[in-house]
Amino acid sequence: MALPQRHRLRGRKVFDALYRRGRAVHGPAMTLRWMPAEPGLLPPQRQQTEERSWCCGVVISSKVHKRAVQRNRLRRLLHQGMLTLLQQPVTTNTGALWLLFSLKPGSATLERERLLGECAHLLAKAGLIP
Repeated sequence: MALPQRHRLRGRKVFDALYRRGRAVHGPAMTLRWMPAEPGLLPPQRQQTEERSWCCGVVISSKVHKRAVQRNRLRRLLHQGMLTLLQQPVTTNTGALWLLFSLKPGSATLERERLLGECAHLLAKAGLIP
């Protein structure tokens, strides 16, 4: 099952804001950045539909893996993992959250369970899930 478009984080302004003002938690294979959602950074047609508790983006550079096919597989894997990890609303008092996972070089060789386990660990370390 693919991640619904409504949970995917898109847009240069959104990603720039996450890199500049988002809080970060680092792990051995990836970094998690998060911040409260700012619908004003979204295009007007998406601003009315942003009523969910979270949206997630995944950044995987060519340093992680040279082949785009493999990077896209990793991206789909992490998006699917977020659907299962965040079935219940994210614990925050600020409303909706934007999440951004950035994979580090060398993480393409890790097993699926290890990558998803690190996602869960980073979310817990950030205090976003119990």
